[in-house]
Amino acid sequence: MKAVQVTKYVSGPQDLAVTTLPTPTPDATKYLIKIHAAGTNFFDLLQIQGKYQHQPPLPWISGMEFAGVVIATPTTKKGSSGAIASSLDGIVSTTRNHQFKVGDRVFGASQGAYASHILAPESNIFPIPEGWSFKDACGLYVTAPTAYGALVTRANTQPGEWVLVHAGAGGVGLSAVQIAKALGATVIATAGSERKRQVCLDYGADYVVDYRDKSWPQKIIELCKKNRTGNGQQGVDVVYDPVGMIEPSMKCIAWNGRLLVIGFAGGSIEKVALNRVLLKNISIVGIHWGQYANKEKETVPVVWKGIFDLIKAGKLKGITYNDKQYKGLESLPQALIALGARDTWGKVVVELGEHEGEDGRSKL
Repeated sequence: MKAVQVTKYVSGPQDLAVTTLPTPTPDATKYLIKIHAAGTNFFDLLQIQGKYQHQPPLPWISGMEFAGVVIATPTTKKGSSGAIASSLDGIVSTTRNHQFKVGDRVFGASQGAYASHILAPESNIFPIPEGWSFKDACGLYVTAPTAYGALVTRANTQPGEWVLVHAGAGGVGLSAVQIAKALGATVIATAGSERKRQVCLDYGADYVVDYRDKSWPQKIIELCKKNRTGNGQQGVDVVYDPVGMIEPSMKCIAWNGRLLVIGFAGGSIEKVALNRVLLKNISIVGIHWGQYANKEKETVPVVWKGIFDLIKAGKLKGITYNDKQYKGLESLPQALIALGARDTWGKVVVELGEHEGEDGRSKL
C-alpha cells in the first residue's frame, strides 16, 4: 500500500513523503478499508511536528479521517497451536455478526488515514449517507458531532434564538452554521475574508461579520437591535467559539447567554473576566467531543442519530473545500500547507484513486 509514514518529527508538511508499506491484514476486531478520500485536520499539523497531546510511538502513519470501501471484515485463523492469527491467506470469518460487509461504503476515523488502506474497528466507522460522495463523507466524523454536541447537547439551542458562530467558514464552523439553522436559530457567522463570508452565507448564515474589524462585537449588537425584539436586543443567545474569542464575545451576548468553548485555533488560551459572567447571567460551557466515548458513551449514538436525521432531511450537507482539488497522496503536503495557512474553508480533502496503492499504482 501507499502511505505517508512519519519516522521522525518534521518541521512541517513540506517534509512529508509517500512511501510503500505492506498492506495491513484484518484481525478479529478490525475491518480492512480501501481509502478513497482522506480529510485533513489542524491537529495533523501538530502531530507530525511532535506537538500534539496524543503522539503514537514512531514510526506511524499520519492522518485520522477517511472514507472508503470495506475490502475485508474482521477475521480469524486458528494456528496449529490453537492460537488466533491474522492472515489474508486462508482467512476464516468469525461467527460474530458484523454490521458491515465487503463492498460497503463507510467513513470514520482511525490513526493512519493518510494511506491507501487502513484498519478500523466497527465502533469507529459509519455507513456513508445515501447520495454522499467519499470526499464529503470523510469530513463528517470530527466536525458534525462536535457542532451537534455543542449546540444541542450542551447549549440546548432553541428555535428563535440567535447563534453567533466564530470562524464560520471552517470545518466545525460550517457544520455549526447548518445545525443551528436546522434548529430554527438565526445565525451570525464571523469570517476573515470576503470569500469565506460568502461561503457562510451559501451554507445558510443569515448575517456575516468580519472579525478582523475590532468593532465586530458592536456590529453584532447593532444587528440584534435592528432585527430582533425583546431581550434579544442585548445580543446573541449562543456563542460557538472554536477560535478563542470568548472574552470579546461577552460584549455581545444576551442575558442568560451560553458561551460554547470548542477550541483555541487562534493559538492562545484566554483568561476571562468573571464579573461579566455574573452580571449577564452567562453560562460558559465546554465540549470535548472526543472524550464522550470514554466518559458518556450513551450520548454518542444519540448525537449520531440526530446528525443522520438532519442529513436525511436535507438540512446538513457536505463541507468539502472545492476552490482547489487535491488528488493522490502526493498532493497531501500541499493540502496541509494550505490548511495551515488558513487559505481554505470547510474541510480540505485529498482524493485517492480507485487503485491507488495497489501494485504501485497511484494515479487517479
